[in-house]
Amino acid sequence: MASFTDLETWKQARKIRNMISGLVKEFPVEEKYRLTDQIVRSSRSIGNNLAEGHGRFHYQDNIRFCIMARGSLTETLDHLIVALDEKIITDETLRTFQAEYESCLRLINGYIQYLKTKKGLVD
Repeated sequence: MASFTDLETWKQARKIRNMISGLVKEFPVEEKYRLTDQIVRSSRSIGNNLAEGHGRFHYQDNIRFCIMARGSLTETLDHLIVALDEKIITDETLRTFQAEYESCLRLINGYIQYLKTKKGLVD
């Protein structure tokens, strides 16, 4: 694979980042430096970590960054649950995100397994 942009995991992370970017434009102004900033950072971190891991020369480094991407993905979900609890988003919006979350989570986990296989770490 020549570029991180070829990775399906990164493409899904990009889709999530763009979804969040559009969604937070509707958040209340008083959340700009609280929830909005946090969710934008965590959603961007997913793809950033996948890209950085792809640029590493060792499988174990790449795996470590994939694990961080998975953490950022889960953090993004948690921020959206906070937004739901604060009545900033609807149940439907959260369900739509959860479908994208599940897809991205499966892709990241699959990519981690692939990298472990390449390194010879699979049980």
